[in-house]
Amino acid sequence: MRRCLALFAALTLGGCLGMPKNVSPVSGFELSRYLGKWHEIARLDHSFERGMERVTAEYSLREDGGVAVKNRGFLAAKQEWKEAAGKAFFVEEPSTGYLKVSFFGPFYGSYVIFELDKEQYQYAFVSGPDHSYLWLLSRTPTVNKELLARFVEQARQRGFDTSKLIYVKQQP
Repeated sequence: MRRCLALFAALTLGGCLGMPKNVSPVSGFELSRYLGKWHEIARLDHSFERGMERVTAEYSLREDGGVAVKNRGFLAAKQEWKEAAGKAFFVEEPSTGYLKVSFFGPFYGSYVIFELDKEQYQYAFVSGPDHSYLWLLSRTPTVNKELLARFVEQARQRGFDTSKLIYVKQQP
């Protein structure tokens, strides 16, 4: 029975570490340049972010070599801030933008950086394990129209339903 449960857990949790078809993580990734604060510009809807504005993610190094993750957003309906702390680790080598992130104990989900401003590290296109998870992150609270259009087109070409994108309000 224990073997069956272990196998079930491995298969279930492993499924959360995949990536969507047509999505590949960037190579040449430099974690030290990725650390710091990012603003969420656009996303697909999820219950854990529903109704949130001014969403940010902050990444820092952990003592164990992983990445500390702090997500923060303003829940407009309740007029309050919500925070979630998590941890992330590389799935492959550290030069590949493919991490596993956990906010809930031993359960991990994919964090796949599939496009990145490798010169300045000013924006990132990120997916989760399937086509229902998608984010545009930026070092600034707003981005230009050209970058937003490129994000939408790149996401659409990779199979994401861009008609359901939420454009996150970043200013009060």
